[in-house]
Amino acid sequence: MHALTLIITSLLIFALAYRFYAKFIITKVLIADPSRTTPAHTLRDGKDYHPTNKFVLFGHHFAAISGAGPLVGPVLAAQFGFLPGFLWILIGAVLGGAVHDMVILFASVRMKGQSLTRLAKKHIGSTAGIATGIAILFIIVTALAGLALVVVNALSESSWATFTIAMTIPAALIVALYMYKLRPGRIVEASLIGVTIVILGVVFGEPLSKTSFGNYFIFSKPALSVMLPVYGFIASTLPVWLLLCPRDYLSSYMKIGTIVLLVVGIFIVNPVIRMPAITPYIHGGGPIIPGKVWPFVCITIACGAISGFHSLIASGTTPKMINNESEIRFISFGAMLIEAVVSIMALIAATVLLPGDYFAINVPPDIFAKLGMHITDLKGLEQMTGETLAGRTGGAVSLAAGMSLILSSIKGMAHLMGYWYHFAIMFEALFILTTVDTGTRVARYILQEMAKFVNPRAGRGNPIPGMIISGAAISFLWGYLVYNGDISTIWPMFGVANQLLATLALCIGTVYILRHSKKKYYCLITFLPSLFMFVTTFWAAIENIIINYLPKHTFQGNLNAGLSIIMLALVIIIFVESLRKSFSLVKAPRRARSL
Repeated sequence: MHALTLIITSLLIFALAYRFYAKFIITKVLIADPSRTTPAHTLRDGKDYHPTNKFVLFGHHFAAISGAGPLVGPVLAAQFGFLPGFLWILIGAVLGGAVHDMVILFASVRMKGQSLTRLAKKHIGSTAGIATGIAILFIIVTALAGLALVVVNALSESSWATFTIAMTIPAALIVALYMYKLRPGRIVEASLIGVTIVILGVVFGEPLSKTSFGNYFIFSKPALSVMLPVYGFIASTLPVWLLLCPRDYLSSYMKIGTIVLLVVGIFIVNPVIRMPAITPYIHGGGPIIPGKVWPFVCITIACGAISGFHSLIASGTTPKMINNESEIRFISFGAMLIEAVVSIMALIAATVLLPGDYFAINVPPDIFAKLGMHITDLKGLEQMTGETLAGRTGGAVSLAAGMSLILSSIKGMAHLMGYWYHFAIMFEALFILTTVDTGTRVARYILQEMAKFVNPRAGRGNPIPGMIISGAAISFLWGYLVYNGDISTIWPMFGVANQLLATLALCIGTVYILRHSKKKYYCLITFLPSLFMFVTTFWAAIENIIINYLPKHTFQGNLNAGLSIIMLALVIIIFVESLRKSFSLVKAPRRARSL
């Protein structure tokens, strides 16, 4: 099997899905109205509500939803072979993820940009609203910890990556001030300035890393585990137009540009997929993922197929900046499909490695020694990259090795493999970090809303103290998990939490469609995926608790098991409440459904 076969197949399917399925949903099911004024205009405050150019907003939205999931998830799931992950990305993205993102974004725009918690309370009931708020707080803290942990692993001891990412902060501030204060509306000029600064950060980051100046950008994992939550707090409290949105927008150039470069490289090189279609580990007992291919391939590959985290962005920052309802399909469905392409690229990068080399990188040396596999090209890869690759678990290193192998195979680039490897590490960290800052801001929104549920007076008066307290609380909670956890404990819980949230969001979407669509059976576009995700994730959570957490007999393992049980209980409440509400709406006449 050659990589081009996978790419061309996926691109054709995604193009057809966007052209026909997405158009059907937005025009027939949701019925977008371009003449309707969006909350970005009616509630404009210069902080959270701000009308934004659709390309800038697409960049922000894509950067915010594209975290570790589309990169690391497919790499880890390659344990089962290339075929299970490939099929799940195609089916999950088209029928689940893209629909999930667009329905929630549309519903939030129609409800003044309110969060998933408010959507649940409005359309399902108060019990579901409260349970949703608590569940989201549990889930988002876990998700942010999982995403941040990958960034910590990628950035630790890497001055080039740290320097380049640090440069995106002043670049974002300059772009924001230029575009909104100095020369309002001059998006092309501002973009050229910002992208130039980011490119300079990439170009000069590599030579600077080899000088004494580069030592100022070398940080240990504990130090980064403290620095990232501090950055998340700052990004979550500053006005959205000043740092978060322009930084995500600029990062999207690097993200999409690198993926395009990788696609071009694959078209030129057309590498052979060396991982078999299916491995014996589909039956369980794998050294990376402990469970069977189902349900764990659907949990390990989240963001590239369907991700509950997306619903937080689609009901958090993005709906408050939508300029026109006609842009919702492009921003939500389109961004999800681009992210699915990213996942396909990550899967290819992992599976062009020989199985022995792949497992040697992704499992600890003592465990690899028991697998009976042999390394083939790994020593040569280590010499060309100038790095020790064996035993570098977590997925990020094997992804970078696969990407550098493809790009260095282009004619005339064989001597640049070390450069491409370190560039890929920087790209991964930049890719993921944009999700962390946006996620922290969304969690801050939700915590403030929960405070209003308990005490309605909390939303009155000066909002700044509430913003600071809630932002600090969220940053501390996920920072604590990052500081004390590792990829084997955090990532499985992140996967379960993320997909539980997707189940919850699809339930809310089902009730919303039943309330507002002309035909009741339209709700099947969200109900069927919600049912599949509920069964899949519930089963995975139970196995995760029994196989991965409780046998460790540690405080962290017991804590993760306890958090998983709480999340399961909350999602069961919401799922049952949404079923009850759905059945009542199905029986009610259309006029009564919309009330």
